Amino acid sequence: MARSIHRRSVLALVLLSLLAEEPMHPYRMREMIKERGKDRIANVAQRNSVYQTIDRLLRAELIAVRETARDERRPERTVYEITDAGHEALRTWTAEMLESPAREFPEFPAALASAMVLTPEDVTARLEKRATDLTTSLAADSETLQAVPELPRLFLLDEEYSIAVREAELKWIERVLAALRSGELTWSEEWIRAVAEKMA
Repeated sequence: MARSIHRRSVLALVLLSLLAEEPMHPYRMREMIKERGKDRIANVAQRNSVYQTIDRLLRAELIAVRETARDERRPERTVYEITDAGHEALRTWTAEMLESPAREFPEFPAALASAMVLTPEDVTARLEKRATDLTTSLAADSETLQAVPELPRLFLLDEEYSIAVREAELKWIERVLAALRSGELTWSEEWIRAVAEKMA
């Protein structure tokens, strides 16, 4: 069993999944992640993140160097392949991630916990902007899913989940916005101070 089998990450999982298909070099991995829209679940905005994760997988013996390709017109490229330990880690991580909710720390709940530092009017404006952005992205994702009707559902489960989560978020934001607009949900500095004193 590989040494770092429990040091999993989303990007490591995605890279192992790609290498389970076929050996490839890091540039191709990053391009395939973007082509398939998997950059929504794995952050590859910084090219270094792919190389750092590959280095970690290599040290953990979950992948191995298959060959180093040389081309006069391009820099040297190392092609990697998944090892038996990598296949085992891929199956283990996938099973664990499916069955157990992880403690994740997204920005939005943190911002909601600090919403009282803004005025109710400002929070309303920001949430209206977020609702507009969510509506736009959901419409775009719906078009994307319709554009690939021949792709089996198995390969679109992550997209389905992402859409369902954002639809639920949008509905929740709309309820909060209704409460803000009606005045049911409101606050002031004085009210916040009074609540803090009461809870002290």
